Amino acid sequence: MTPAITRLQKSLCAWLCTLLCILALAALISGCNKPAGGPPGGMPPAAVSVITTEQRDVPVRYEYVAQTAGFREVEVRARVTGILLQRSYREGAPVSRGQSLFTIDPAPFQVALAKAEADLSVADVRLAQAKREADRLQPVRVAKAISQKELDDATSAEQVAEAEVNSARARVNEARLNLSYTRVESPISGIASRAVVSEGALVSGPNVLLTTVTQTDPMYVIFGISDREHLALRRDVDLGRLKLPAGGKFQARVKLGDGSLYDAVGALNFTDVRVNTQTGTTESRAEFGNKNNRLRAGEFVRIILDGALRPQAIVVLQRAVLESPKGKFVYVVNAESKAEVRLVEVGEWADDGWVINGGLKPGERVITDGVMKIGPGAPVQVAAAYALGADPTNPAGKGDGKSATPADKKQ
Repeated sequence: MTPAITRLQKSLCAWLCTLLCILALAALISGCNKPAGGPPGGMPPAAVSVITTEQRDVPVRYEYVAQTAGFREVEVRARVTGILLQRSYREGAPVSRGQSLFTIDPAPFQVALAKAEADLSVADVRLAQAKREADRLQPVRVAKAISQKELDDATSAEQVAEAEVNSARARVNEARLNLSYTRVESPISGIASRAVVSEGALVSGPNVLLTTVTQTDPMYVIFGISDREHLALRRDVDLGRLKLPAGGKFQARVKLGDGSLYDAVGALNFTDVRVNTQTGTTESRAEFGNKNNRLRAGEFVRIILDGALRPQAIVVLQRAVLESPKGKFVYVVNAESKAEVRLVEVGEWADDGWVINGGLKPGERVITDGVMKIGPGAPVQVAAAYALGADPTNPAGKGDGKSATPADKKQ
């Protein structure tokens, strides 16, 4: 090996040693300047937004699938058997109480009434004859010209004739009543449905349905509350976590099939004490005015009940509540500015947040934004802190003294 090559190798080795020393010194300086307890790689703590929990009275809204029903729904049936001669109403039109809807052939009943009246006349004549006979025998018996038995027989004949008159009069009333039944009237005022039987058909009395009449103002809305939910409501009331309106008089609204709200406000007026064994629900009913006939009997709607209250409840935004195998949880910023996992017990919805029944106390800081960048025990930096319903651009609600909904409140 030549002296020139040896000197070149020595120079290269010295250069490499100097470079390694510089790199080691730089690493040492970087390690000394890194903040204690910071994330790996020298990354700063994750910036998060938090909501400070507070207790407040939260209105509770319940919503159920329901079905409308007429205030009164009556089946119209004939009371006598005969041929249907005429339909006297327009199908689907309003009818009034006592209005004639159908006419059954009255001829056979007119004949029966005439026969009953004739029988009554015969009975009247026989009664008059029996009275005259009894009256004629009274002075004869006083003179002892006849026996007491003959007078008793005459008196009994008079009583039998009087009973026959009463029986004949009852048959006349029955015949007259049957004749009146050939005019089938509406028992209530309402909307008449289509005719089930057409003219010329034989109507066999009450066995045949002719039509129905529905009173649509007011209108009932019927719905069911599951047994499980009913038990949960009673439990919350017993624990003081739920306050129902006085007398259970919820204010009710109807959401129609297209999502619009019916303009009239109703009230809950009935809750059954029994549980339906087939559906496992308790039937309840609300009453609504329906002057414009916008609600139709039998349509499916949704009913909204307002009036209940959760006193001194804690509410957090929906996006702050996460799911784990152990249940729902939130991240809370502890005193060391680290994310702490907190299992919570949630109730129902309140606007766009969850009602928290357990797991949180007033004054705690719950992380709402930035939860995807952190984990349990991760250091965090609070970038914004505001109350539920406040504007994140004005966290403390300062300046105008107003509270606004955050633009990013919903995911």
